[in-house]
Amino acid sequence: MKKLLVYLKDYKKESILGPLFKLLEASFELFVPLVVASIIDIGIGKGNQGYIVRMCLVLVVLGVVGLISSITAQYFAAKAAVGFVKKLKHALFKHIEGLSYSEIDTLGTATLITRMTSDMNQVQNGMNLALRLLLRSPFIVFGAMIMAFTIDVKAALIFTIIIPLLSVVIFGIMLVTIPLYKKVQTRLDQVLGITRENLTGVRVIRAFCKEEDEISEFENRNQVLTAVQKHVGRISAAMNPVAYVIVNLAIIALIRTGAIRVEAGILTQGHVVALYNYMSQILVELIKLANLIISITKAVASGKRIQSVFEIESSLKADGTIFSASQSENAVEFRHAGLKYMNAGDHSLSGIDFTVKHGQTIGIIGGTGSGKTSLVNMIPRFYDATDGAVLVDGIDVRDYPMEMLRSKIGIVPQKAVLFKGSIRENMLWGKKDATDKEIYDALAIAQALEVVDKKEGGLDYILEQGGKNLSGGQRQRLTIARALVRKPEILILDDSTSALDFATDAQLRRAIREMKDRLTVFIVSQRASSIQYADQIIVLEDGGIEGMGTHDELLRTCEVYREIYYSQFKKEGESS
Repeated sequence: MKKLLVYLKDYKKESILGPLFKLLEASFELFVPLVVASIIDIGIGKGNQGYIVRMCLVLVVLGVVGLISSITAQYFAAKAAVGFVKKLKHALFKHIEGLSYSEIDTLGTATLITRMTSDMNQVQNGMNLALRLLLRSPFIVFGAMIMAFTIDVKAALIFTIIIPLLSVVIFGIMLVTIPLYKKVQTRLDQVLGITRENLTGVRVIRAFCKEEDEISEFENRNQVLTAVQKHVGRISAAMNPVAYVIVNLAIIALIRTGAIRVEAGILTQGHVVALYNYMSQILVELIKLANLIISITKAVASGKRIQSVFEIESSLKADGTIFSASQSENAVEFRHAGLKYMNAGDHSLSGIDFTVKHGQTIGIIGGTGSGKTSLVNMIPRFYDATDGAVLVDGIDVRDYPMEMLRSKIGIVPQKAVLFKGSIRENMLWGKKDATDKEIYDALAIAQALEVVDKKEGGLDYILEQGGKNLSGGQRQRLTIARALVRKPEILILDDSTSALDFATDAQLRRAIREMKDRLTVFIVSQRASSIQYADQIIVLEDGGIEGMGTHDELLRTCEVYREIYYSQFKKEGESS
């Protein structure tokens, strides 16, 4: 948690002024019991009405000045807390964006969302309360005790007993609840995870009539969360009543001692009332301090969870060297590359070895789970090769600055993702300064012109989140156009034409081949028709290359490719 405080450095002034104004308010508050005591002893005791009025005006002034100080302190504390969390959120989001797929897969999306939202809110609330009360409450407690000593030493000795006793209770409960609050946040992660799964897969759940099972699982996770929250709540709830019992016993002892000393003429009635008020102030502030400690405990637990994300270093490292244009004749090269996912038992890919020339089209085909997506994800360094090397333009991808490497590559993933906004805004993700002509050229190649032309507003047509107001094929064509807008040297189509009909798929491949600047294209597909005209086809089986060559060569030499092809097309001469 301490490491996160570096994001507070731009709010040093607010972090100092907030507590200072709170201490100023507390100072005025400590004078109130003395003013009340003088009203009782002089104003009421001697029947001096004018004195009573003057002292009441003093109380009003103390209250107004205290209110102004409190509001000012709240302003500075809120500004510092909100600003601190804003910078922390930006830093965390930037850090998460820099993580590789491996780290994100390990952490889980649900956990990251919780830490960006719930944990951040806890930290903000804890910071706000700490700036306002962390100094004020102890100041009032010890200030009240000192003021009590100025009135009467013997009566004030009760304060020296009560404060340590209350501190033991408060800090003892705090030490017990700190690990429990961390457990609460972990259980919250699990509830958020299952909620996200249900919302994402709602159609599948309904298709298999699994609603009751998922509701039951959700209720079980919620019950576990509720049980942990109740447990920690019961412990925390004990703080207030225990504190009240201790303080009220102290008040009884104080009034008894005060009565004896008033009778002896050592104290006045006003002094006893002042001592009682100071004891009440201590009670109120210790209760505030107890609640503050609970909030800070939650904030610290959440801060540690946020810090744990910062401590995860990305496996994607580059030396940042700027390279001149490469003269290599190979666009992409795999040198005995292998990939083992984090915490996986075995390699997903091994012994991958092939070379791709500039301008070639490479088809990648294989059964489900054969490693097709894993292979193409190694080119833009979504995953790093755990064995061997992957080269682009003759340079190991691990030696490229990340921005330089990915500027060479346009990738269309399996799942077509579009963002809420206009079609133009989505296209500009590919190239932020692209002109409308460049966008229309890319749309034409991606066979998406008709999609735009039929929409009201054309490029200004607003897409829903995820492109929900488009069909699957329309989404795929727009995501392909977005990749083409940036005019990449390497284009990766990862099963991104599965929703297109055969005619549109063929037109798309023809348009890409006829582009003025010939791209190096990787086509991952389950359809043999999509890759049969590729310059080279790679057949994957169980994470290794089963066959490599042209369509005709593989029909003769590769059993796996023959099975895939003839499962989709009838053998020549076979009767219908």
